[in-house]
Amino acid sequence: MATNTLPATGTPRPASARRTTVFMKLLMALSGALFVFYVLLHMYGNLKIFGGVAAFDEYALHLRTILMPILPFGGFLWLFRVLLVVALVAHAYSAFYLWSRAKGARTTRYVAKQAAQASIRSRMMRWGGVALLLFLVWHLLQFTILKINVGPEAAGDSAGKLVISSFQVWWVVLIYVLALVALGMHLWHGVWSASQTLGWTNSAKSRRTAKATATVIALVTAVGFALPPLAILFGIVKGN
Repeated sequence: MATNTLPATGTPRPASARRTTVFMKLLMALSGALFVFYVLLHMYGNLKIFGGVAAFDEYALHLRTILMPILPFGGFLWLFRVLLVVALVAHAYSAFYLWSRAKGARTTRYVAKQAAQASIRSRMMRWGGVALLLFLVWHLLQFTILKINVGPEAAGDSAGKLVISSFQVWWVVLIYVLALVALGMHLWHGVWSASQTLGWTNSAKSRRTAKATATVIALVTAVGFALPPLAILFGIVKGN
């Protein structure tokens, strides 16, 4: 009787935990890849402000007419937002699960020594992710949901005028730039970790390629996002 109960309480649990950890790492990598795709597109779209208010408003309108008349006005954009929310929940849950597993593993001396080497980086990723989540809430409230205009110029229904008015305020630009620093670090670590998870770092050359790719994506995204607010703040881009 005793030997029959061992499989139920013995070996399956560690194997199941390993499978779950692998799945969570894969889920985190794939959901993160969707966000990398999104932020690159979003960054490119933001650069339209250099073409003037009319060009930016045309871009904002076009986003709401994708796949019309198959979908209603703004339908594709809302479907994509729902997909991003699902990916965000999956990304945050998998990150929390993996963090909990790593924290529990530190009770053993060997794993604790290994984990200590990456503890600072892990904490930066964790709190950087929380900071980005808080910034995302503010960003959506300011430019999408409530359209909060804290700047000196009237914006009306113009997305371009709202952007230009908002980024004339120094503390708005500061919040934005600090968020971009966190985003750049998060992207670098995320792309590198995803490359490891997906098995793309099995040689010295592939590891160098993965790190270079992570660096390029992080820099291009952060700098690309920073250009419009800084240009507006210093008067290079104006509403008129």
